Amino acid sequence: MQKDDNIAIFTMENSQKLADEIGKYLKREVKKVNKIVFADGERMLYPNETVRNKTVFIINNTSKPVNDNLMDLLIFIDSLKRASAKRIICVTTYYGYARQDRMASGRQPITAKLVADLLEKAGASKIITLDLHNASIQGFFNIPVDDLRGQFIFSNEFRLRSDKYVIVSPDHGGAVRARQLSELLKNEEPIAIIDKRRTAPNVSEIMGVLGDVKDKNVIVYDDIIDTGGTIIHAAEVLKKQGAKKIIIAATHGLFSKGFDMFENNPIIDEVIITNSIDHSDLSHFKKLRELSMAEFLGLVIEANINNSSIGKIYEDYSKGRV
Repeated sequence: MQKDDNIAIFTMENSQKLADEIGKYLKREVKKVNKIVFADGERMLYPNETVRNKTVFIINNTSKPVNDNLMDLLIFIDSLKRASAKRIICVTTYYGYARQDRMASGRQPITAKLVADLLEKAGASKIITLDLHNASIQGFFNIPVDDLRGQFIFSNEFRLRSDKYVIVSPDHGGAVRARQLSELLKNEEPIAIIDKRRTAPNVSEIMGVLGDVKDKNVIVYDDIIDTGGTIIHAAEVLKKQGAKKIIIAATHGLFSKGFDMFENNPIIDEVIITNSIDHSDLSHFKKLRELSMAEFLGLVIEANINNSSIGKIYEDYSKGRV
């Protein structure tokens, strides 16, 4: 890869582990952000070296505490803009507030749009993210957005396994995502869909299963696991429908109520997530498997540095060449 002195890669604190892996893959130094927290809680974030006329990548995520991490990112972007960075590219592996992408009822905010406006106003030139809760969030921005597909990371994992699986979407909204993973795996079995209606935030009612899972191994594939209650309920319904092995896979594992409910549930055989969020505190759980997106993101960053298409990356993953 071209060794360009006009490139700088920084990482926010909460993405340090992933950023180190990306830096190792790219053979580039990943720099830390200077951060001062004042007595009243105000923060100051800035680079400790010149970024004038450089393209700067910021590896970050805005998971919990969402507001703190988002504000830190905005402040650091502002510091780069005022230091005359040429381009500021946010590699935001988890985009907080993505689930507030529409008005589900009257008088509600569309906070995913507000966050997009804040990032643009702060000075971001481009956003690279992974599995936005709703792909239409890309339209909230007036700058380029690469919404990368987690299916490619998961397809590499499941190709190595001898078992055959039916891919299950936990709701109608995730059917396209499930179908894309199924196609990448060249599954002959059609996907199945959990017929679910949401009655309140993090609360839903399952009406049934559309598709055949009897005597079959299944992968319940979603973009986000938050509290985990809904997806565990879905696994229980699938087991009643005759499913054998049940694997839960999701790009973003928030686990707001901890992982014990998965670990101690005999119905669930395995939970597979990516390292879009740091899960170092969960490493002792036996049922949890974490897939690294370092190589995938490294290739995408490399493509942005070299002004090349990421379509070739998708093609290589879809054909199992990566």
